[in-house]
Amino acid sequence: MGKIEAVGHIWQDQNGKRERHRIALDQFEGKWAVIYRILGAIVRAVLVVMLITTPSVLLPNVSADGAQIVALVALFGAALTFFEYVSAYPGLVEFRDAPPFNRVRFGSLFLTVLLLTLIFRGTTEPTIATDFVTSVGALIGYVLDFPYSPVRLMLLALPEGASLSEIEMMREAAGLSYLISLVALSVFVIILRLGHWPSKSGSFNVWINLPTFDPTAGGDVIARLKRDARINIVIGFLLPFLIPAVIQSASNLFGGLSVTNDQSLIWTVTAWAFLPSSLFMRGIAMERVASMIAEKRRQTYAKADFDHQLV
Repeated sequence: MGKIEAVGHIWQDQNGKRERHRIALDQFEGKWAVIYRILGAIVRAVLVVMLITTPSVLLPNVSADGAQIVALVALFGAALTFFEYVSAYPGLVEFRDAPPFNRVRFGSLFLTVLLLTLIFRGTTEPTIATDFVTSVGALIGYVLDFPYSPVRLMLLALPEGASLSEIEMMREAAGLSYLISLVALSVFVIILRLGHWPSKSGSFNVWINLPTFDPTAGGDVIARLKRDARINIVIGFLLPFLIPAVIQSASNLFGGLSVTNDQSLIWTVTAWAFLPSSLFMRGIAMERVASMIAEKRRQTYAKADFDHQLV
């Protein structure tokens, strides 16, 4: 009996050591997860600062007041991004844990701002890089400039007294930014088809990745997701045509599109190209999520029917 009790004590001690080791390992992994989340939030905040400050840093003749305003906006954007990604709970950013959705969008946005800044910088301080980007933009602009095209509508949104050089610059900027948005959309669709986005395992946390979508608001979740997806796709398709019309209509009240302020023109053209592409991608992503939920629902019903037949 004494030997049996001794063996039992040894077995309990070993189990206790394994349990303590498992708890310590979980705590260690949890600490590293927090550190990675903080580092990721810092990197994203720095990238947001770089995005917002790129035009004011690269463009010449930026006023001190304008630079201060840009710095304040950059700090606000960095703080918002940091607190959004450092938190374990959802906030405003959608598809936070479903890469590379936001990475593709941010990459296209940053590339658009950078290349448009180089085009406008080349008018006063030309370099090999600015000349190359301008030439590519001019080629793309001429290809996409046909009647009733989004690029042609952006040219028509310019003031009546715009010079030929200003029209050429708008064509280059609009054509290049529109091409980048189309390429980003194509890249996301390819990733969606080849990479089994958003998850190869089929799991998807709606609460984390769609914080503004309430599954308990009423109605079938799949029908609501598909409806929102169609709305986003339709708006994304119409925006490149509607934004120039809105600019033309607003010019009667607030004046035409400023062609003398390079920064405002860069952000206007960027928004005109990026917002439709972003909405298109959001609609495609929500349609994909709806399809995943429908597939999971079919599998659950099929398993329930199979178990019922066995009983």
